[in-house]
Amino acid sequence: MSNRVYDLKNLPPEIADIPESRFREVPKADHVMDAEFETVARGFFKDAMFRLSRNKAAVVAFVILIALIFMAIVGPSMSPYSFNQQFTEYTFMPPRVQGLEKIGILDGSYTLKNRALDSLGDSSKYPNDCIISYSNERSVRGTTLVDVKVNYYKYVGCEDKYFWLGTDELGRDQWARLWRGTRVSLIIAFAAVLSDVVIGVVYGAIAGYYGGRLDLIMMRICDIINAFPNVVICTIFILVFGSGMRAMILALIVRGWIPTARMIRSQFLRFRGREYVMAAQTMGVPNRALIFRHILPNSIGPIITRTMIAIPDAIFMESFMAYIGLGLAPPEPSIGTLLSRGQRVLMQYPHLTLFPALTISVLMIAFNLFGNGLRDALDPTQRGLD
Repeated sequence: MSNRVYDLKNLPPEIADIPESRFREVPKADHVMDAEFETVARGFFKDAMFRLSRNKAAVVAFVILIALIFMAIVGPSMSPYSFNQQFTEYTFMPPRVQGLEKIGILDGSYTLKNRALDSLGDSSKYPNDCIISYSNERSVRGTTLVDVKVNYYKYVGCEDKYFWLGTDELGRDQWARLWRGTRVSLIIAFAAVLSDVVIGVVYGAIAGYYGGRLDLIMMRICDIINAFPNVVICTIFILVFGSGMRAMILALIVRGWIPTARMIRSQFLRFRGREYVMAAQTMGVPNRALIFRHILPNSIGPIITRTMIAIPDAIFMESFMAYIGLGLAPPEPSIGTLLSRGQRVLMQYPHLTLFPALTISVLMIAFNLFGNGLRDALDPTQRGLD
């Protein structure tokens, strides 16, 4: 605002036609100034975190992810049994949890099909008053058959034991194996994705910054590598390195860095012609500093978003490979190996498939919701709209 003072009798031509009533005398004690800003100034990342915190779905997904990661770390130690401890006399035990059994949830009950009604009183077959109820009474060739619901832990003589998610075909505790498998799947996914990000950032930055023939050659190399199916790559690495975490991580890295490299390349093609980059070049700033200190920081948002979206993809790919038999070697579990084993006896013992399927479903949904929220929060076009 100009501090120039005008005499009302000698107004300049540009404002001479304004009526004198429109003017008022301002006392010297008054201060004429612009209105103060009512909002607090926020930086880019602070503004992104503010918008992320207002995305309820992303916040809920983040809490779920923290809970699942926590359980993957401490869950196996919560069970009195190790993940590979076998109880061959207690195979295919149903889930049983202290306290919940009294209200009929996860109470260790199991329905035995097609049992003779007149044998229910035989204590040698149904010991310790293990029968809860029977139903579906029918006559087959003169014999009355029923479906008997029993307390399976009393039925097999292990009433003092509790397997929270049941046991598998070797009598191994599914609670310990589920969280151990979740931990293994997360380790494989995080290791593969972090390696992909490092390789993709460096590769894409070089291709996008230098451009020209070098960019053309590097992108064609990406196309060639991306043409190989994941199943073929995983099979080759398993044959060379054996069934283990190292082979799975390397197999996921082979193609996983390509989307990151393409995204970073596009960011560099976008920013390398900006004025601040050209000014730094004229001042003699070396290329390495231009790449990693001037241009790359502008791509932090897309990099974080890409990382969060790539993690569930890696978990799904690892589970898929394990499901088709290209996963980890026994006895090390993963979510994919648990699903692969559970689907063989899905109709008889559905709990062996149910809990791993729920875990991977919640993981995938939570990662995708949080990744979408993070993408929207880091979108610079949304800044200042809230």
